[in-house]
Amino acid sequence: MAIKGDPAPKLWRGRFYEDLDVGDVFQSRLGRTITETDNVWFTCLTLNTNQVHFNNEFAAGTRFGKALVNSTFTLALVTGMSVPDTSENATANLSWTDIKLPNPVYVGDTLWCETEIVSKRESQSRPEVGIVSVRCRGIN
Repeated sequence: MAIKGDPAPKLWRGRFYEDLDVGDVFQSRLGRTITETDNVWFTCLTLNTNQVHFNNEFAAGTRFGKALVNSTFTLALVTGMSVPDTSENATANLSWTDIKLPNPVYVGDTLWCETEIVSKRESQSRPEVGIVSVRCRGIN
């Protein structure tokens, strides 16, 4: 597994299609500790009424024993952490597939992102852009 170790240029503009090679692995420069405010606000903003995300007494009675961070917040956070390494200059996200949430995330956990370039090709319909597939992992 190759880790890109080149230092960032003094004026960072993000990576472009030409800068990415299949097999490249990027680790997010910043981690993010999740707060209770993050979880409650995101849960309320998305109208998620599952009490396991915002009712500590209810959550204590579940198999998790305490409130879970809203899984779609976790997904959004890991995606956001991958942007500086892979998609800051992207035109669009074309699809998300095979999303898995193998472990619970709790308030106070610090997440990082690891992104691997899985494939890349030139677009057949838009010759000015390329299509890059990545695999992102949230690391706790």
